Amino acid sequence: MNGYSVVIPTLVRSSLRDCLFSLAATWGPPPQEIVLVDDRPSGGPMVRVPGELACLVRVLASRGGGPAAARNLGWRRTRTPWVVFLDDDVLVEEDWCAALAVDLKRAGERVAGVQGRISVPLPCDRPPTDWERVTSGLARARWITADMAYRREALVESGGFDERFPRAFREDADLALRLQADGWELTEGERLSRHPVRPATAAASLRAQAGNADDALMRAVHGPGWHRRAGEAVGRRPRHLAITAAGVLAAVAALAGRRRLARAAALGALAGVGEFAAARILPGPRDLREVTLMLGTSLLIPPAASWHWARGVARSRSARPWPGPAKALLLDRDGTLVHDVPYNGDPDLVEPIRGVREALELARESGLRLAVVSNQSGLASGRFSPEDLEAVNRRVQELLGPFEVWKTCPHGGDEGCACRKPAPGLIAQAAAELGVEVGECVMVGDIGSDVRAARAAGARSVLVPTAQTRREELEGARCAPDLLTAVRFALGEASGGRLWR
Repeated sequence: MNGYSVVIPTLVRSSLRDCLFSLAATWGPPPQEIVLVDDRPSGGPMVRVPGELACLVRVLASRGGGPAAARNLGWRRTRTPWVVFLDDDVLVEEDWCAALAVDLKRAGERVAGVQGRISVPLPCDRPPTDWERVTSGLARARWITADMAYRREALVESGGFDERFPRAFREDADLALRLQADGWELTEGERLSRHPVRPATAAASLRAQAGNADDALMRAVHGPGWHRRAGEAVGRRPRHLAITAAGVLAAVAALAGRRRLARAAALGALAGVGEFAAARILPGPRDLREVTLMLGTSLLIPPAASWHWARGVARSRSARPWPGPAKALLLDRDGTLVHDVPYNGDPDLVEPIRGVREALELARESGLRLAVVSNQSGLASGRFSPEDLEAVNRRVQELLGPFEVWKTCPHGGDEGCACRKPAPGLIAQAAAELGVEVGECVMVGDIGSDVRAARAAGARSVLVPTAQTRREELEGARCAPDLLTAVRFALGEASGGRLWR
């Protein structure tokens, strides 16, 4: 069984208590920890945690950053191979932990995420309301984080959820599309969770139109065909835009004294609103409250949807895929910056790899902080002295320019230290000394231990293969033909190559 953590972003609604008690009642291999991320801007008291879970629960505060930022904060504080995201209004079934264990065991090494099955209970004694029907669509949605397990290394390499999505909308589809573009696979598991329909205010459907701005961001970063790839429908936005355009035309024509055109446009807008209202009313309970609500909101939704779409298009015109430029570049020395001379203690043998200086100049001009992180077991074996190592590093800087931080592991491979790559120690130390978060770094190296160290620490990575790179080390790594391409990836200007090949 792969170890896993559960991350639940929450506004500490009453549903959170029910969610936690359903987790406490399930059987099977338990999570190693449960991270509750309180996203209320000013915090407040937490709900009572069931006694069975008390030793597993950790509470973090994201201070109103939104669900994407809350999930990122949560998963970055975990260290398990898998992270399972749950919404705070989900109820897991009795065998959820056991079914999850099967789902994760079946996941091949190329599988980045395994979605749980979602059921949305609807009333049996009457037709569902419009809000209930909208919520029931969660049962058919793909890759939603109501119950979604992600491989931690996939989250690291992708940069996690795009925090430009301020609502619990489209941030899950965005992550899924980025992972699939990198060659990862997403699958559906057998575990089951229930998503009850939570109470909604009269203006809920009107407020939901803000999601049109998120659709504009999706289009900007994934192209016009993103709906098809994400398994989503375009929906009614084209009709909403047409209704709004007809309404605006009617108003402008009336002000210009063109009454016939104004009447025609107004009739067109009203016909569109009428068709929209009927499509929402007829499948529902058709009681007075529902009919009145549908008529009122059907008149307001088209202009609201159009406004949010236009606002989103304007804001996301130059948007790039998440996570954008890194703040720091961490570089292996031998085989990445200079040709690998085993156990080199002689500065005269230092020879830069072709094109490296130009790549580093681009990095410095673009504001990337630079650090070198290097295993040097020759110190432990006595093949060279600390003074020899310092002389070699000095020569590297003479040829390639300055690096802000140098972090070296002096231990042998059998000493079990926390700094020798693939352990994460050097990566974490370099980031701390540079004053940046590990997730804001990109590690560049030439062998698999560089990639594994970065992932263990929580940094993205790029492998620039050499003759010493084993074929199996290429699988699952983001590869680049040279350091210049790797730098451009760190700057958000290049893909760096697919992770799976």
